[in-house]
Amino acid sequence: MQTVTLSLFRFDSPLSRLWVLGQMGAARFVLPRVPGLAFWKLCGSGTGEGFTPRPNWGVWAILSVWDSMKAAREGFEKKPFSSWTARADERYTIFMEPASARGHWGGVRPFQPAGEVTGPVAAMTRATVKPARALRFWGRVPDISAKVGADPNVMFKIGIGEVPLLHQVTFSVWPDTATMAAFARRGPHADAIRAVRDEGWFNEELYARFRLTGTSGTWQGHDPLAHSIQQEAA
Repeated sequence: MQTVTLSLFRFDSPLSRLWVLGQMGAARFVLPRVPGLAFWKLCGSGTGEGFTPRPNWGVWAILSVWDSMKAAREGFEKKPFSSWTARADERYTIFMEPASARGHWGGVRPFQPAGEVTGPVAAMTRATVKPARALRFWGRVPDISAKVGADPNVMFKIGIGEVPLLHQVTFSVWPDTATMAAFARRGPHADAIRAVRDEGWFNEELYARFRLTGTSGTWQGHDPLAHSIQQEAA
């Protein structure tokens, strides 16, 4: 069974932030040699709710697709994961299994869906924004970001990206698919979806849903998803 992990790392000191900035280049030579790692992306993050064009220099992410949970556990003991964990002031990893996916990421389909989700669901959207449409896209984002941040149903959220302004990833966790779908159908988010279709904002898109299988570490001093995963396991 394919395992997908989103690992977030927080770096507080200027020296550690400079180090991880260098890792955005150096880690690319190490990751292809990690056994069982089928797909990976190194990402920065946004400020505020995360869904903003202003970078957060203290938070970075590695998105990984593994052949199995065993490969993921063993892979985290190797570089660059081990060195990032050792340097970071805080680290949090979410373990998932793909439930559905459509679209491409860098010309490939990285996720192998394995069925529907019951209980908490993680949603990921990834898009390559057309440069000519970037201003219109980012003009919509603050309204969506504010709505996501104010929605009491959102259990976790972050915005990350490979290339500032143009390659964007949104990640959020919801109690169930019905709650997530209800949010998507109303307000600024629904308006933005229509604009994407009508005006052709993206060169490439990917939409995926995941079943949560575990977490490791803390974020902002606690594990924000521990309770929901325990309930699902019960």
